[in-house]
Amino acid sequence: MPALRELLTEAGYGDVETYVQSGNVVVSSGLAQRKLARESAALISERFGFDVPVVVRTATELARVVKANPLGDVADNDKRYQVCFLDRALDAETAERLRGLVVEPEALAIDGREIYAWHPDGIARSKLWNNIASKGLGATGTARNWTTVKTLLEMAQG
Repeated sequence: MPALRELLTEAGYGDVETYVQSGNVVVSSGLAQRKLARESAALISERFGFDVPVVVRTATELARVVKANPLGDVADNDKRYQVCFLDRALDAETAERLRGLVVEPEALAIDGREIYAWHPDGIARSKLWNNIASKGLGATGTARNWTTVKTLLEMAQG
């Protein structure tokens, strides 16, 4: 993560902060989201030699995600409550397919470019999680647990 911070700082992004070791980055930039995502992905590929999906949210969008919290009434363990951030909304067919994979006590909510998923028994054997994490969504995405989502919001607002 120090090398990633250095790379993004050298590229001219401001206020570069990282959180844990899974590629969570908060930056200041005047670039449009899609351009920031493309440029960041290209920088990472050039410097580190691997391609990773980069999904960008503004502080305002992260605040909306946290405020919405559609599964907050059932998700009582932040580590098992996931938000998958997508670069585009799911098509109706894919959204219906995911809804059909929910097996109680799991829960799912799809809101625009976010998929909220509650996995009270963990994600290891979850058919729902395996499908969210797959490349078959028709969108680029990255998932974070609720603790990370709230922390990233605090960092973005700070």
